[in-house]
Amino acid sequence: MQSFRVNDYDMAYLEVGEGHPLVCVHGTLGDFRTWYSVLGPLAKGHRVISVSLRHFFPEHWDAVGDDYKMAQHVSDVIAFIEQIRHTPVDLMGHSRGGHIAFRVAQARPDLVRKLVLAEPGGDLDASLPVPEGTPAHPPLAARTARSVEMIRAGDIEGALQNFYEGIEGDGSWRRVPAAAKQQLRDNALTFLGQINEQRRPYTLSDAQAIKTPTLLIGGGATTGSLSVMWRVLAEHITGSKTAVIPNAGHWMFEQAPLEFGERVNLFLAE
Repeated sequence: MQSFRVNDYDMAYLEVGEGHPLVCVHGTLGDFRTWYSVLGPLAKGHRVISVSLRHFFPEHWDAVGDDYKMAQHVSDVIAFIEQIRHTPVDLMGHSRGGHIAFRVAQARPDLVRKLVLAEPGGDLDASLPVPEGTPAHPPLAARTARSVEMIRAGDIEGALQNFYEGIEGDGSWRRVPAAAKQQLRDNALTFLGQINEQRRPYTLSDAQAIKTPTLLIGGGATTGSLSVMWRVLAEHITGSKTAVIPNAGHWMFEQAPLEFGERVNLFLAE
């Protein structure tokens, strides 16, 4: 583990491999360990740099303070990339980290050579309507709010199960490996910050502003808004490419690391 001093915060990261830098940004409840399963495939041709965002493991945050904001995390990633040799970098984000990567590319396209968004999280505003006939699903924000209530009541395990099964389906929590569950537990209190993180919805003009070559990846088994959002964004990001990882859900890089790594490597090599 190493760190860069970023906006008065020590931002931890892991680095493996050699080649052009690929910065990887985790999502909700993640940290630099999120990408463990795919580090091998990705590091064959890249200098993979997996970051932990402000207040995530190895920090054990007490949920005190008001700097857990989407804008702060975007600013931190920008400042982090500015310290890396050989910019512009390739940038990959998953879920909430995909939203951060999107905003980094939008704000500082000079820092990003290629962009990979693995089921980016967030909401679409009215300028980006979902296709007609798309099934309605309860918003993930409601699951997050319920998990926050459970954490405040002392039920961390229940909060994590509630959130995870809201994405991967009922009964999925019991199939999560012990190490992955521990990573989520280590970051459980970040839920308390996320509830007021001030994340803006994606707009049509946001999507059209992305000029960086972009790959959007989804899991073939993902349901709900996360299965729709990346497809809508792909329709409006100029020249974007898409890929589906069959028989995988939202954490597709853990469930099918070789297939995921192959898709990303092919795109980055183009």
